[in-house]
Amino acid sequence: MPRISKKGQQMPESPIRKLVPFAENAYKQGKTVYHLNIGQPDIKTPQIALDAVKIHSLDILAYTRSEGSEGYREKIANYYAKNDIYVKHDDIIVTTGGSEALLFAFGSIADVDDEIIIPEPFYANYNGFSTASGVKVVPVMSSIEEGFALPPIEAFEKLITPKTKAILICNPGNPTGYLYSQEEILKLAEIVKKHDLFLIADEVYREFTYDGHKHYSVMNIEGIEENAIMIDS
Repeated sequence: MPRISKKGQQMPESPIRKLVPFAENAYKQGKTVYHLNIGQPDIKTPQIALDAVKIHSLDILAYTRSEGSEGYREKIANYYAKNDIYVKHDDIIVTTGGSEALLFAFGSIADVDDEIIIPEPFYANYNGFSTASGVKVVPVMSSIEEGFALPPIEAFEKLITPKTKAILICNPGNPTGYLYSQEEILKLAEIVKKHDLFLIADEVYREFTYDGHKHYSVMNIEGIEENAIMIDS
């Protein structure tokens, strides 16, 4: 019988999707289910977006440029500008969701057995992305007593080795919901510049801030343009 590769055997099951069968069974029993396992707010899709899908002039769904059509990327850049994030359309690569973007990022910056430091607790599927890429996740623990704030920079320094290629943060955090301050982001910028690392920021939940604090993107920082990778979805 053909064998599954070692990488295939080591791929962790998504703990998020693992709960779906239990939810479906509960639905069938007439129970109310609250999906706390997935970041999918019950916000209606804007009608203008639905209409754009229904009403179009396309006759053929043809291939487009690998990085996404120029017009689409220009509109994405305009959206970011409205959020005080200034990038050119040539700085943007369109992917099939943030998950593929992370896989591309890991594969582009790290070789097999290289390391990426991530504040823990973190989005569980980062483990799967790292396994698929042959990259080792090195966790740095944040504490509930400190509200899951950024761990001391000294804690990052202790974990940096010649194999370290990047620091990855999720801002706001999944699953903690913690929003990194401008001061914390600037501290991370300093350490990646000092050690010539990448700073990957998963900013998918940028617009979900409820405490009056402003989201501060890694793309707002001058001087780390060659270090910063922003993931969005």
